[in-house]
Amino acid sequence: MKTSRRTPASRSAATPARRPAAAPASGSAAALSGTLAAPRPEPRQTLARLRLDLSYDGSGFHGWSRQPGLRTVQQVVEEALGRALAGPAEPVLTVAGRTDAGVHARGQVAHVDVLPGAWPAASPAARRLAGLLPPDVRVRAIRSAPDGFDARFSALWRRYSYRVCDDPAAADPLRRHDTLWYPRPVDIARMNDAARACLGEHDFAAFCRRREGAGTVRELLRLEWTRASPGVAVATVAADAFCHNMVRALVGALLTVGDGRRPVGWLADVLAAGMRDPAAVVAAPHGLCLEEVRYPPDADLAARAEVTRRFRTAPPPAPDPL
Repeated sequence: MKTSRRTPASRSAATPARRPAAAPASGSAAALSGTLAAPRPEPRQTLARLRLDLSYDGSGFHGWSRQPGLRTVQQVVEEALGRALAGPAEPVLTVAGRTDAGVHARGQVAHVDVLPGAWPAASPAARRLAGLLPPDVRVRAIRSAPDGFDARFSALWRRYSYRVCDDPAAADPLRRHDTLWYPRPVDIARMNDAARACLGEHDFAAFCRRREGAGTVRELLRLEWTRASPGVAVATVAADAFCHNMVRALVGALLTVGDGRRPVGWLADVLAAGMRDPAAVVAAPHGLCLEEVRYPPDADLAARAEVTRRFRTAPPPAPDPL
């Protein structure tokens, strides 16, 4: 009498320990066996999302994003965070603003997804990170992120500052790493008059370094210069998002207006032309600092992320006046 053999497909899910090591060739048992074969979290396991608030002196970094063989903020923080959380793999951060080499941040925001079991270890993580991170970067806070939070796409706007000293006698040697020493005096009233033409939603291709697949339409919410002290001018720049080099290109162009080499209306002409003007020199990175990233109320985070994921296109031209 022939005896019947019980195949893995007919086994009860309640007895996974008796499952043979070789995965079945097909069927639902193959899919189930595949999830048990590797010593990694189950694909359907829900991860915990953490929000990190960071500050760093960009002088010693080649920007935020990882680059082979170069010291970057992302690399340094991810390595330290992996040790602090003691997870099975090094965490991967998503950041609100990918700053360039030499650019500083006082209000950077990032998120990371970790195994739920790692979250209890994260409550003292900010203190632990202080001992693991170098002195030019700090994670000031780390906490559970609300549902729908995405550090990059949920943001309403980013605010940068750019600091310029236009009086050689007033230059502070202790601030040489975060202040541009400009050789000519600038008129901030002229710069503010010129800046108004850029407010609102425009195609900022004239002030951006092109990146394949990236749009150049942005909504500029604020572009304003003030005198922080005699000999020191500070630009405040806020937008829903920024193209690559956009803030430094705007600052460089405005400085040429402020020192009188270009007329007030020149900035509007460059914007309308839609292409880089050689006279609009990109300002040095060390005067730039990411100050703040603003998010909507928790209930609106997911919806905001969906809106900002859309590919930006240029707004239609205004109709001719009758």
